[in-house]
Amino acid sequence: RRGRFRAKAWATGIVDVGRGQLLDIVPGRTAQAPTAWLLARPRRWLARIRWAVLDLSGPYRAAFDAAVPHARQVADPFHVVRLANDALDEVRRRVQQQTLGHRGRKHDPLYRARKLLVSASEKITDAGRVRLRGLLDAGDPYGEVRDAWHAKETLRSIYDIDDTELGAATVEQLAAGLQDPGMPPEINRLGRTLWTWRHQTANWHAARVTNAATEAANNLIKRVKRAAFGFTNFANYRIRALLYAGRPNWALLDTLTPT
Repeated sequence: RRGRFRAKAWATGIVDVGRGQLLDIVPGRTAQAPTAWLLARPRRWLARIRWAVLDLSGPYRAAFDAAVPHARQVADPFHVVRLANDALDEVRRRVQQQTLGHRGRKHDPLYRARKLLVSASEKITDAGRVRLRGLLDAGDPYGEVRDAWHAKETLRSIYDIDDTELGAATVEQLAAGLQDPGMPPEINRLGRTLWTWRHQTANWHAARVTNAATEAANNLIKRVKRAAFGFTNFANYRIRALLYAGRPNWALLDTLTPT
C-alpha cells in the first residue's frame, strides 16, 4: 500500500488538580510513561501528593499504585456517572431492538425518551416526567429501562451524601445491589465495575476533588491542536501545549523548550 499510514497517537496529560496547572504531557496512554514521569520527581515532591484523581483507567491506576502508593485515589464523579448513563443507553437500545426489531426511529417510544433518560432527574420538569412515564409505559414492557434509569439516579445520589463513612457504605451497598440477577445484564456489569472501583469512588466524599482541572487543560490543548491543524511531532505538540495550557512563569522561563 502506497503512502504513509497514520495511526491515531495518544498522549497523557499530568495535571495538578489543586492549582489547575498542566505539569507535563507524556506519550501514550499506558502506565509506563506516567509511572516513569512520577518516579523521576523528587521524593519530597511525591510525598506531598495526598489525592490522585483518575477517570477509571486501569493503566493510570497502575501508575499511581507504582509511583505514589500512599496517595488515595479518587474516581472522577463525571466519569462514574457517565458509566451509568452508558449502561442505561445500552439497555434502552437492546430493549428497542428486542421489542421492535430495529434501531431507534423518530416515532419509537424509547428513541423519543433517550434524552430524558440521561438527563438529571432534578432538571426534568413535571411535564417531562409525565412524558417520560408515558414513553416507558409504551416502549418498555418488562421495566428493564425503568430499572436502569433508577439505577443511574441512585448512583448519582451518592454524591449528595456529606458523611464519609456513610458514603463508602452506600457505594458498597449499591455496587452489590446492581449485581442482583433480577437487574438487566448491562446494569450487572455496571455493578461489577463499581465494585472494582468502590474505594476510589467512595474516596470522593473525603477528598472532594475532581478531574475538572484536567478537562479544562484538555480543552486548551485541543485549541492549540486545532489551530495547528494537528501535530505529527510529539515534541512540538508537548511544547506548544505546555506554553499555552501549562501556565508557565514567563519571568523565569529561560528557554522555550521544556525540560
